[in-house]
Order: sequence, then C-alpha cells, then structure tokens
Amino acid sequence: MTGATPLALSLGPADWLQLFAYYLSLSLLTVGGAIATAPDMHRFLVGRQGWLTDLQFNASIAIAQAAPGPNVLFIGLLGWQVGLNAGGWALGLLGMALCLVGVMLPSTLLTWAAARWGHRNRDRRAVRAFKQGMAPVVIGLLLATAFVLGSAHGGFAQSWRLWAVSAICMLIVWRTRLHLLWLLGAGALLGALGWV
Repeated sequence: MTGATPLALSLGPADWLQLFAYYLSLSLLTVGGAIATAPDMHRFLVGRQGWLTDLQFNASIAIAQAAPGPNVLFIGLLGWQVGLNAGGWALGLLGMALCLVGVMLPSTLLTWAAARWGHRNRDRRAVRAFKQGMAPVVIGLLLATAFVLGSAHGGFAQSWRLWAVSAICMLIVWRTRLHLLWLLGAGALLGALGWV
C-alpha cells in the first residue's frame, strides 16, 4: 500500500481495542526506544490491518523525528492518522490517545521497577552481562527500522542516493558529536534540491 490517497476506514470498538492492545503488548518490546519497533508497527498498521498507507506511516515518523520533543511522539501521530482515516479529528484524538497510553503505560511501569532493581543489583555479573548483551540487539532493531523506512522509497538500485545519505549519516552519528539537527537540515536541503 503505497498510495498518497487517504484511506476511508470503518473501525468498530473491537478495532480500537485491538489497536490499544497491540500497543500495550508492543510496549514491552521497545528495547532501544519506541523507534526500534517501527518495523513491527509497519507490519501491523500498513501490512496486516491496512489502516495506514506507506506514505502516511513514513510521514508520521519523519514529522515526529524532526519536531522537538520525545521521539515517542511518532506513535501518537500514527494513531492520529489511523483516526483521520476512520472519520475525522475526534477519532484522530482517540487513536492518538490509545496509541500513546498503550505504548507508554506498561513500559513506564516496567522501566521504573527494573531501574530500581537494577540499581540495587548493579554489581551482579548477570546484570552487567544483560546490559552488554542488549547493545547488539538495540543496534539490530535500529538498522531494521532504517531499512523499513528506506525501502518505502525503492530498492538499493533505484534509490542509491537515499541509501548513501543514510549510510553517511549513520557514520557521522556514530563517529562524531555533531548535533542531529544539522543532519536533518542537510537532508532537507538535499531533498529540496532533488538530490535524494
């Protein structure tokens, strides 16, 4: 589903409950931040349910990432888009609230409890090993997110400039302390000039 035309959905109470339950369950998998679960959100919202188009999904993430504030705001925008597709701004507010509460509540409670426990047991070998072992998992999830977002614009051969800019940005973020806003500005400029 890649069209730019908004969808016209008819969602019942069971669908809204399913959306809320999905984010409740996804909340407990948000290792490395909510953005790391974007591929699964894409699978659920675009691929399985057909509640969003590829363009709406990518635009929600891009707008939220460019805006100041917490990164998790993109989930609210995804819910807002689902609500708009279902009938207007009131349902958009409902979708935004369900998605944000669903994704924030379990992970917040779990993080609070785990942080307290981890701090009390920080010298245990198992705790240190767990922290070190999670690093490659988080990196893999972030790379999967980048792949899903980039794939919406075509494969490597079609959009090699996009993939090249993405790789260069990844290296800059990894090896320097350059603020992300400079990279966002550079990406916007390259897009405005039609180079990516």
